[in-house]
Amino acid sequence: MGRGRQLSFDDDLMGEVSRGARALVVCPDIRGMSYDLGAEARLAEAEGLALAIGIVIADSFVLPVRQVRPNLLFGAGQVENIRIACEQNEAELVVVDGALTPIQQRNLEDKLARKVIDRTGLILEIFGERAATAEGRLQVELAHLDYQQSRLVRSWTHLERQRGGFGFLGGPGETQIEADRRMIRQRMGRLRRELEQVRKTRGLHRERRERAPWPVIALVGYTNAGKSTLFNRLTGAEVMAEDLLFATLDPTMRAIALPGVEKAILSDTVGFISDLPTQLVAAFRATLEEVTAANVIVHVRDLANPSSAAQKKQVLQVLADLGVVSEEGSADAIPIIEAWNKLDLLDADARRELLDIADGDEDIVALSALTGEGVDDLERRLDELLTSGARAHAIVLAAGEGKKVAWLHQHGNVLEETVAAESGETHLVVRLTDKEFGRFSQL
Repeated sequence: MGRGRQLSFDDDLMGEVSRGARALVVCPDIRGMSYDLGAEARLAEAEGLALAIGIVIADSFVLPVRQVRPNLLFGAGQVENIRIACEQNEAELVVVDGALTPIQQRNLEDKLARKVIDRTGLILEIFGERAATAEGRLQVELAHLDYQQSRLVRSWTHLERQRGGFGFLGGPGETQIEADRRMIRQRMGRLRRELEQVRKTRGLHRERRERAPWPVIALVGYTNAGKSTLFNRLTGAEVMAEDLLFATLDPTMRAIALPGVEKAILSDTVGFISDLPTQLVAAFRATLEEVTAANVIVHVRDLANPSSAAQKKQVLQVLADLGVVSEEGSADAIPIIEAWNKLDLLDADARRELLDIADGDEDIVALSALTGEGVDDLERRLDELLTSGARAHAIVLAAGEGKKVAWLHQHGNVLEETVAAESGETHLVVRLTDKEFGRFSQL
C-alpha cells in the first residue's frame, strides 16, 4: 500500500478468508479457563461461524491446552499435528476458535505455511459481508480497522521490502507501517464522528417515536435462535431467515397489529454470541441501544439447542451491560417475555414438559416461529402487557369533532361507540393509557 492510498471498507483488509476455502477448525480448550459453553458446543459454534462465511470445513477438533504458549498458543507437538492434519485434509486455512495475539497468529502461519484466522477475525469477516445499511458498514469498518491496526506487521508483508528510519536504526518498513497506522487512526476518527452523528439521528427518531403513541417491541436473542423467522411470522415481512449464524445484522423495524393494540413497532436486532469481539461490542452498541427504548422485550430462545441455558446467560449479560436488566437477570424497568422457540424440533415428551412449564409462567410462551404454533399466545401476552396500564374512559364528542373520534380509533381501543340521533353526539367507551388520555385531553 502506497503512502497516498486511502483505506476504504471495500479493501480486503483481512486478506484471510476466501469463499469456498477448505479449512481446519481448531477449538482450544485451555485448562483453568472458565467457559459458558462446553468444548463440543464451542466447536459446533465455530463450525457454524465458518459455514456462515462460505468456508468448507475439511476437519475440526477440540485441542486441550494445558499451558498457553505466548508465541504459539499451542505446544510444538500440537502445532505439528495441526500441520499434518492440514496436509491430510488439503486445508488451506486454519480457523482457531479463540483470540490470537498478532505474534501468535504470525508464528502459527510461519509454522503451518497456511493462513490462520482467529474467532475475532472470522466474526469480523461475517459482519463485513452481511452488513447492508450504511450505518452497519460504518460500524463494521471501524471494528475491522481497530482489529487490523495491531496486525500491520503480520498482514502487510509487502511493507518489509521498504526500509525506514535513518542509518541502521530503522527496521524494514518502519516508516511505511507508521504511515499506514496513521492513516488507520485518521480513518477511525472520521468513522467515529460519522457514527456519533448516526447515534444522534437515531436519538431524534427515538424521541419522535416516544412522542407517538405506538409502543415498541424488541426481539433479542442468541444468533440463530429464530428471531428473524418470528419477525417474519408476526409482520408478514421477508427478512432473511436461514439456519445460519448472523443471517441478519442490521436492525429492522415493522408495524404490527395486536388484538387490543391497533399499531405497534416490532424491532429485530442483531443476534448475540458468546465471546463477541470487543471491537464489535463497542461498534454495535448504538444499534443495541434501540432495545433500551422498547416497551417490551421478547427474548427468543432456541429450546432445541442443548446449550440454550448458556446462551440465555450470554444474552442477559449483554442486556445487563446495556442497563436493561440487573446482573442477576431480573428486568429493571422493561418487561421481558421469553419466547421458547423451535417446538417443532422437539420430541413429544420434551414438548409436553416445556408446554407445562410455559403454562405455569406468564413470562414464558412456548412456540414455533416456523410453523406458527403458539404465536397467537405470544400476541395475546404482548397485548396484555401493552394495555395493562389502560383504563376505560367514557367520552362524549360533539358532531363536528370527527378528528377526535378518528384519533381515538387510531390510538385507543374503542370498546363501544354510539351516535345520538337528535344531537349527533358520539358516545364512546375507549380504553386508553394515562399517557394516551393526557394526549387526548390536549387536543
